[in-house]
Amino acid sequence: MNADDEREFREFVAARSKPLLHTAYLLTGDWEQARDLLQTALASTARRWSRLRDRQQPETYVRRAIYHAQTDRFRLLSWGKEMVTDKLPDPPAQAVDWADTVVQRHDIMAALRQLPRRQRAVVVLRYFEDLPDPEIAEILGVAQGTVRSQTHKALASLRAAFAEAQPSATALPFPVPGKSTVA
Repeated sequence: MNADDEREFREFVAARSKPLLHTAYLLTGDWEQARDLLQTALASTARRWSRLRDRQQPETYVRRAIYHAQTDRFRLLSWGKEMVTDKLPDPPAQAVDWADTVVQRHDIMAALRQLPRRQRAVVVLRYFEDLPDPEIAEILGVAQGTVRSQTHKALASLRAAFAEAQPSATALPFPVPGKSTVA
């Protein structure tokens, strides 16, 4: 990597690391795993920085690398090298925050962890990163119709999970396609 490429890459990392880390966190549900995922994606990007065809959109390349690194992580999990459990470890005493927003965030993250990897990626990219279908399709390497169908399936699963957990709840913490939120 020449000096100009290195400078451009450092500027990109400085400007975009925080939102990319947020995406990685939403995909993994764990800050340490998210940092590892982002580090892996940025290392891959750094190796290819001088060859990236479209320097105007390196973020799309990094998001794709994050998604694929997460996919590889899931593959490792499925081979029994790590165990996924339904029970979260007890949080450290100083990190406990009982505000309603924290509880809702926990519930949403737990529901997201139950989704298959592609559905989770679609929900994260659409609703947390506010990306349009064409960009999501490009990042995931799928058709736009797949993005829409995976979104529909994911939201149906999330609605069912929240309905099961809170049968008397009238408002869900995520959008419901085709349903108006105004009574």
